[in-house]
Amino acid sequence: MGLLKNVGTVLRRNRLLSGLDDAQMAELVALGRVSRFIEGQTVFTKGDPGDCLYAILKGQIAVSTSSVDGKTMLLNILNPGDVLGEIALIDGKERTAGAAALRPSELFRIDRPEFISFLERHPRLCIEMMAVLCERLRWVSENIEDAVFHDVPRRLARRILLLLDTYGQRSTAGIRVNQAVSQESLAAMLGVTREMVNKSLRALRNSGAITYTKGFIVVTDLHLLKDMAGESDRVP
Repeated sequence: MGLLKNVGTVLRRNRLLSGLDDAQMAELVALGRVSRFIEGQTVFTKGDPGDCLYAILKGQIAVSTSSVDGKTMLLNILNPGDVLGEIALIDGKERTAGAAALRPSELFRIDRPEFISFLERHPRLCIEMMAVLCERLRWVSENIEDAVFHDVPRRLARRILLLLDTYGQRSTAGIRVNQAVSQESLAAMLGVTREMVNKSLRALRNSGAITYTKGFIVVTDLHLLKDMAGESDRVP
């Protein structure tokens, strides 16, 4: 009973599942099981069958994609309450990206037949899932536009703003990204070289928009960073 309650509490952090009532959440939790992953362990790889949905209960998961020549791009870093694998789960086709544990993690797994049956019993959840998938499509489109139309400093500034949405914490020095992010990780997120990220970080630091020490970013001038990201009208 304790596990059921804990799983339900974390799942309610997710927009897709937050609207379930207690009975529906109990039904959903009963359909799944907890899987544990050590740091660095693969959850699934690009091209794997979309046979299940995962919700993060504990830890942190990196979602990435790779090209045939071995180049890798870090798409996102997910935290407790986030759901992954929903795209392939719906159509039953291959995974569009891979996922691996950045730290010891516990994931709640629901296999595709059980989740599809759950959706059929609760059609209102299908509407929520469509909204989530539309958000994902918009996010992908924005990333494509970034890669095609924007230079690296602007793309880096936009990525820092996204990191603020998830990890931002106000401090006396500014708004701190409360998660260490290496230059290698930033390069993987943007699909560029570490040298290009280093140069762009230096430009952002020299402008007074941020500081960057031991992997931690502090935004010291949010309005300037938004201006450099081309999002000066973005709500703080």
